[in-house]
Amino acid sequence: MKRILIWICCSVLLLSHGVTTAWAQSDTVILILGDSLTEGTGVAPEVAYPRIVEQQLRQAGYAVKVINAGIGGSTTASAPARLRWHLKAKLRPQILLLALGANDGMRGVPVSASKKHLAATLALAKKHQLKVILAGMQIPPNYGAAYTRDFAAMYPALAKDYRVAFIPFLLKNVAAQPKLNLGDGIHPNPAGHKLLAQNVLPYLKPLLKKTSPVNP
Repeated sequence: MKRILIWICCSVLLLSHGVTTAWAQSDTVILILGDSLTEGTGVAPEVAYPRIVEQQLRQAGYAVKVINAGIGGSTTASAPARLRWHLKAKLRPQILLLALGANDGMRGVPVSASKKHLAATLALAKKHQLKVILAGMQIPPNYGAAYTRDFAAMYPALAKDYRVAFIPFLLKNVAAQPKLNLGDGIHPNPAGHKLLAQNVLPYLKPLLKKTSPVNP
């Protein structure tokens, strides 16, 4: 039943974010595996950062397709199964941007458990020879100094252990900025998503081969 639910969620997600057969088979497929921050909760799909990343890369001459695999409320526990689903899908990714953990932190999930799930996902990606970028997350200090410290330290440690590219903080210059977030103070607004795209792009470009400008 769990696998069926994951399949349904991923299928609906791909349809809702406009995955089509219009892309060329030679395009590099980038999978962004995340939660509501990636999904674009509260904003239109075309202004969520995965779509902006795709548009800007294509305009710059990179033949890519970006799969927005963000599911609101998801935690690191779902990551290995979700990645396995995408590895079997028609649009098999070559690059993985792993952007999960925010919900773990907000729910107080033990850091050891989150680290175990992320490690399993990174190991699976490496096994299938994906190029990987790990996006770091941070949580507010009101969760306790020790937990906040250990949570933030988990990401660079994993990036080092698995030798993957590392974004120190996905929400850099966006978190806790009222003008860049929706009314809930958690999810980026369109202006915030533009900055998230800028946080991601410098780490993606070195993994890609530039060809010629591609229509978005």
